[in-house]
Amino acid sequence: MDHSISSLAPNADALRAVWSNGGHTDLPYLWLRDNCGCGECRVPQTTEKRFHLFRVPADLRPQQVAIERDGSGDEAISIAWPDGHRTRYRSSEIRGHLTLPRFELGYWDGGFRPKRFGYRRFLENDSAAAELIDEFLRTGVCVLVGAPTEPDSSERLATRLGPIRELLFERIHNVRVDPKGYNIAHTDLAVAPHNDFTSYTWPPNVQALHMLVNECEGGESIVVDGFGLLNELRGDHPGKFDVLCGVPVPFRIFSEEYECHTVKPMVELDDGGEIRMVRFNTAQMQAPPPSEPRLGDFYAAYHELSTRVNSPAAQVTFRLEGGQILLCDGHRVLHGRTALRSKGRRHLQDAYFEHDNVRNHLRWLRLSGRT
Repeated sequence: MDHSISSLAPNADALRAVWSNGGHTDLPYLWLRDNCGCGECRVPQTTEKRFHLFRVPADLRPQQVAIERDGSGDEAISIAWPDGHRTRYRSSEIRGHLTLPRFELGYWDGGFRPKRFGYRRFLENDSAAAELIDEFLRTGVCVLVGAPTEPDSSERLATRLGPIRELLFERIHNVRVDPKGYNIAHTDLAVAPHNDFTSYTWPPNVQALHMLVNECEGGESIVVDGFGLLNELRGDHPGKFDVLCGVPVPFRIFSEEYECHTVKPMVELDDGGEIRMVRFNTAQMQAPPPSEPRLGDFYAAYHELSTRVNSPAAQVTFRLEGGQILLCDGHRVLHGRTALRSKGRRHLQDAYFEHDNVRNHLRWLRLSGRT
């Protein structure tokens, strides 16, 4: 779309802005009034909106509209409202509102290798932090090397990832062989690819798996791009994909002290129809009710997804050593491990963070000119 507005055409409830290439954008009058950026409608110090829409009639129409051009040729829409207020929009502002921001994702398969970053540089160097976060937002996974090996040192990641997400069970979850442990990670068995806390209404969506010591044979880490697999499934079997988005499934995790339970579809979409979350955890999934009319279709779809998740072609396998941290997007990336084959020491700690805080830290780094 060309950058300049060539003409304006007022309609019954919207102003049509015609672009120089012949395209057009309809701008409802209430939208134009609600998003005015002047000092009367916004708090100058914070840019927060102070105007309230109820102050104007629902059938609001401007008294006058015009295109103004400054000395450099940059044009703007000028609007005079019945109450005497005036609003002005540069064409660049209108263009900026045309699409919602979306981070471009990079999908991967079993041939992918998570990118590695130095732990100290990530914490101490803003450019290095921005590079890691950018990679994490794009692929959903990366590895920090040279990290501390003392317990609870994952707390230090908060300076870049935001505050730790508090959950039941443990603030920082200890994963080691424990006869009294409450889930399969505390055994020496293989742990199939999954994401954590599927039993929460809103599971944590950033996970730091911090290996403190790994002297055990086996126990190699596994990661799978859940979004990549689901996009392939959507293309190959759209009906099965739709069933995974529509059939509610119960998930539960519990210990002697706590229990978490929710009922949600395995796949959740955003308002634009894009995948925003997968819940895939065989251990925590409970039996869907036989009264569900789509139960047979659901199990056919679930079988297809399970087959793809557990295919070697989808799984990236590597060894996570002591002093290394695997960062995973908890709503996208499934993680697991192979079986432990010896009694050597192995102590991993999980800490959880929020995607919003990570993404906004990158935005702050860029807006503040630190990268």
